[in-house]
Amino acid sequence: MMNLPELLQYDFFRNALLGALLASIACGMIGTYVVSRRLVFISGGITHASFGGLGAGFFFGLPPILSAMVFSILSAFGIQWLSHKQGVREDSAIAVFWSFGMALGILLTFLTPGYGPNLSEYLFGNILTITQTDLVALLTLTSSLLIFFLLFYHAIVSVSFDSEFASTRRLPTQFIEYAMMFFIAVTIVMSIRLVGIVLLMSLITVPQMTANIFTVNYGKMIGLSILFSFVGSITGLFLSYYLNVPSGALIIFVLIVIFFIAKGIKVLIK
Repeated sequence: MMNLPELLQYDFFRNALLGALLASIACGMIGTYVVSRRLVFISGGITHASFGGLGAGFFFGLPPILSAMVFSILSAFGIQWLSHKQGVREDSAIAVFWSFGMALGILLTFLTPGYGPNLSEYLFGNILTITQTDLVALLTLTSSLLIFFLLFYHAIVSVSFDSEFASTRRLPTQFIEYAMMFFIAVTIVMSIRLVGIVLLMSLITVPQMTANIFTVNYGKMIGLSILFSFVGSITGLFLSYYLNVPSGALIIFVLIVIFFIAKGIKVLIK
């Protein structure tokens, strides 16, 4: 087994560390909105709907991540449109896109000519497969999120806790909702390589739940979420290397352990 200095000599390991940092920042910001707005089920629906985009990518010979991103964005907007404009219950709208995406993905994957595509890295994740292209995409996403949050922070916080009240204050509620749905979809797809579709919902909820144990301040929740997410990702990455187990599952396992430790600390303090 190589030690840390030896591991850092390899590009793939440095890419994994930088990818974990950038994804933690993006998921910290997006996840705080998801948890505060109680959109966890929606994020799960978008996550699983993205499988339809992966299947379309395999079938038509397109980059799978790109096609998954387009499918996820359309699914996010579709859920928003059905539930707000067409009178469909939100949970029903989510179920429609969740089921459609999974069904379409399975069908197109099996109909793809030639050898069947390797789905394991998309379903379960492998942080060590992050490339320079992925890092550029994550950096672009993170930078865009930082700019958007700086410009609309007050409106985002208001919409997160009470969108109806925010609309009475003449804040751009609808714009914020659709913009955040867009960013949720993009963040989900860009984080697939870390933990995979199966476990991705935990990456944008568990660190935020842990942060919420210590604070209810929106800005502090974002900061703590980024910290917990990065610590969990790095710890899971190193443990997966030494234990020779899938990194995605171990990252989520570590994040959940951190959550229960934080909960125990909070109980002891009280």
